Amino acid sequence: MLRTAHAFWLNAPGRGEIRPVRLEPPGEDEVVVRTLYSAVSRGTEALVFRGGVPASQYEAMRAPFQEGEFPGPVKYGYLNVGVVEEGPSGLVGRTVFCLYPHQTRYVVPASAVTPVPDDVPASRAVLAGTVETAVNAVWDAAPMLGDRIAVVGAGMVGCSVAKVLSGFPAVRVQLVDVDPARAAVAEALGVGFATPADALGDCDLVVHASATEAGLSRSLELLVPEGVVLELSWYGDRRVSLPLGEAFHSRRLVVRGSQVGAVSPARRGRRGHADRMRLALRLLADPAYDALITGECGFEELPAVMPALAGGRAHPLCHRVVYHPA
Repeated sequence: MLRTAHAFWLNAPGRGEIRPVRLEPPGEDEVVVRTLYSAVSRGTEALVFRGGVPASQYEAMRAPFQEGEFPGPVKYGYLNVGVVEEGPSGLVGRTVFCLYPHQTRYVVPASAVTPVPDDVPASRAVLAGTVETAVNAVWDAAPMLGDRIAVVGAGMVGCSVAKVLSGFPAVRVQLVDVDPARAAVAEALGVGFATPADALGDCDLVVHASATEAGLSRSLELLVPEGVVLELSWYGDRRVSLPLGEAFHSRRLVVRGSQVGAVSPARRGRRGHADRMRLALRLLADPAYDALITGECGFEELPAVMPALAGGRAHPLCHRVVYHPA
């Protein structure tokens, strides 16, 4: 039987289209998934859409099921929730999450999908990849009882990190962003909020996720002596200046990078990628995460919507893509 699907491709920086795709028959240990929802990871996907991935990072930035090469044509994305139509009997009919691009149907190894728990709606499960990043960041950050923490940058990742950190006993978590409208999201997540000028200082830990030079500089200012900034932002081909003079050395401050591509060294010997993803999906049983989904469109609208998302004309946290039944 001939299987066909449709996928969103970036033809060239700033221009995308929906293309027909021929699916190969599934093998013995593969599944056919019909997509219900995908989501645009705004920071990374906007960078890809603009053609901002540095040549030196082409290999490091590959998505698990990417086709094509940067800067384009390329099929890119990694937040996808669907229903297994064919495959091992234990998976057929199950709702699953997969790190797959925007495509109506696809064939992947059964090991590449993670069943969505029954208490997590498929419409919320598209956040799993972002919450997985937050889990890894918190493993890297290693917060302690009673820590004073700021998360600078209230995008998808920053909000997810703040929510995960809010579950630690006796911590003070404040979400910091230049947009006062993000206060409503912070309230829904159960964390405090401030603009950069009003942010609480004396932080033991600051997680930076604004992808701005000003945000990183402010993060350093909020630290106590010997405090740590955990840097989650990815700047692509942009250079960033940082005030490493002034009191940086005398206060013995630390800036440490974190990236989801590898499991945090703090857990690498005991947890794998699959464990981390299952944990992220369990966390999504909390309906508070629905506050992160602030935009939506149909799959067929993606070629018109992506330029607005990448160009900053639309500012959702998570932009969810809905796939209508065939």
